[in-house]
Amino acid sequence: MKKDNEMQHGSMTMHDHQMDMHSMSNEAHDMGQAAMQDKQDTMATMDHHQMQHGGHDHMDMMDHGGQMMHMGNMRLKLIVAVILTIPLLILTPMMGVYLPFTVTDRPGQSWLILLLGSIIFFYSGSPFYQGARGELAARKPAMMTLITMGISVAYVYSVYVTIQEMLHPEQMGMNFFWELASLIIIMLIGHIVEMNAVMRAGSAVDALSDLMPDVAHMQMQDMVHDVPTNTLAVHDRVLVKANERVPLDGMIVEGSAQIDESLLTGEVALVAKKTGDDVVGGSLNGNQPFVMMVTKKADAGYVSQVQQLVAVAQKNKSRVENLADQVASWLFYAATMIGVLALIIWTVLNGMSFALPIAVTVFIIACPHALGLAVPLVVARLTGLAASRGLLIQNRTALEQVDRLRYVVLDKTGTLTEGKFTVQQVVAYNDAPESEILAQIAALEAGSVHPIGQSIMAYAQAQQVPVPSAENVASITGVGVQGTINGQSLKIVSGQYLQEHGQSVALLTGPYTVSYLVTQADEVLGAIALGDQIKPQAAAFITALQARQLIPVMLTGDNEQAAQAIATELGITHVEAGLKPEDKATRVQQYQQSGLVMFVGDGVNDSLALATADLGVAIGSGTEVAINAADVVLVNSNPIDILALLDLAHQSNRKMKENLAWGAGYNVIAIPLAAGLLIPFGFTLSPMVGAIIMSLSTVIVALNAMTLRLKENV
Repeated sequence: MKKDNEMQHGSMTMHDHQMDMHSMSNEAHDMGQAAMQDKQDTMATMDHHQMQHGGHDHMDMMDHGGQMMHMGNMRLKLIVAVILTIPLLILTPMMGVYLPFTVTDRPGQSWLILLLGSIIFFYSGSPFYQGARGELAARKPAMMTLITMGISVAYVYSVYVTIQEMLHPEQMGMNFFWELASLIIIMLIGHIVEMNAVMRAGSAVDALSDLMPDVAHMQMQDMVHDVPTNTLAVHDRVLVKANERVPLDGMIVEGSAQIDESLLTGEVALVAKKTGDDVVGGSLNGNQPFVMMVTKKADAGYVSQVQQLVAVAQKNKSRVENLADQVASWLFYAATMIGVLALIIWTVLNGMSFALPIAVTVFIIACPHALGLAVPLVVARLTGLAASRGLLIQNRTALEQVDRLRYVVLDKTGTLTEGKFTVQQVVAYNDAPESEILAQIAALEAGSVHPIGQSIMAYAQAQQVPVPSAENVASITGVGVQGTINGQSLKIVSGQYLQEHGQSVALLTGPYTVSYLVTQADEVLGAIALGDQIKPQAAAFITALQARQLIPVMLTGDNEQAAQAIATELGITHVEAGLKPEDKATRVQQYQQSGLVMFVGDGVNDSLALATADLGVAIGSGTEVAINAADVVLVNSNPIDILALLDLAHQSNRKMKENLAWGAGYNVIAIPLAAGLLIPFGFTLSPMVGAIIMSLSTVIVALNAMTLRLKENV
């Protein structure tokens, strides 16, 4: 497990932490069943199409209907459309104009045009129909529905005109096959640009599943059989070997262990467990095997509950509509109402033959060429600039809310601190040199696979201290470790142990994990203090957030003393410690009642809060679970990069709004004109003029997107 933080192995806070973690573990098994059932019911009844609403931000196009369109399929449809549009361009007037290379009056030409247009429409245009079906099922018509309306009207009317020409050659009409093909090509390009720009977010739920071992060692009649974990039943006995993960939630029935429960707290702390104590599935066993009895099946355990909560949180977040869909929704309703009114009014006034081309022009002019590129071009520019700063954007829709952020909620270990425990101090309580104390402690920790022991060994090597060999090294449950060095029996114990045994030695204080070296008779020889380091950029980051009127909040699974010490040094006044994953998510929801929340974290225990927050940012050096649950990943793990993210998001939101204004503004003017608003004054907007204006609008949004810049001084 990734987080290295306030490790309690042999530390002054081990006893207290043991009791706290025991309580946490029990709470994890019994946590809010009624509330959990409510959340599960919500997930079951939530409209499937709404849950997938913003999904085409992924490399696999999740359209609004929940249909999966792989990038390769999208590219193939684009290639087919481009290839078939070339002969279509040669055979068909472009925007109503016969170009020098336009071929006319060839036998079967109308049938060939109809065939080419039909293939483009039915094959290359199919993704938009899938998306429109989902939007309409969710009762939220948006971009896909608007595109579908435009290409459908263009195709049906073009088929009608083609048939009329073949039946009545003297009645030449104008088809819209060129406009249909160009719209499909532009919109496919827009979606592919956006999908290329935004990396595919992994599944946090799947990553949580990876915490659970696939195979468990089931004990039957003094024999051990390896069986799939998901086949275990309640009351089955399971052997958990040293350095293995606990397969399911259960209770120790034989032996004792030191368990790393950082998936609960985010803190890699070895918690002493004895017979009768509960253990949580997914937690990591130390170097002592034990036998447990399963108390909850795989689908009812703690990790399973967190999985369900993360899934609900991610799907709830995905229901946020992006700006382009909102504008497209308004435009769809406007074009539909105006087009139908134009058809009715002009039919009454001048007959159907006069009214039909006007209504068709309205629907086709509403085709969102510029609107479809307004956002993808900005997203492509945004993600490129962000990547150059070490920011990987996994869900750009979440970034559209950055202008309304009020709270920046931060994990402590690995986010504000380095997440790496290093030796801060070595103290000798007798006449022995400090190097000797260090050497003896390192000797007892030499065989440890836990980060605290490895940190001590690394420090001893860096100080070039010779480490003697220790014999008969063994863990002391709830205390520390013991062994023999050069014939002398020594122990590493916590400060709590010394107090309980009446030692009056002055204990080291501060936000450190402190271990004491004592003789078998409990005479204190020395001490070693380890602590996490605040990241060099953390203080400047907090100051910058406060200057932007954002409120920093620290939520951590660590103990109160360590959390307050870090918060005080950084100037953070909102602090809560000792939190489990569901506690962090609950606090995020509470803050959301007063404003939008960004959460920054890196541990398994942060995944639920990352998915719940309006904008989740994962530290790049963090766990896969956290990274998959986040909207943005900080590759360089530097909190200052979040400031660059905020600036880029502010700028890109402004560019998107400007582009959408251009794209929609064209339609606001063109649609009423196409509906015949100025026909009484002798002015009619032809499709050709509308197409020219549309093309200019597309160029404008492309140029505007390229003006997005990354500030060098951030």
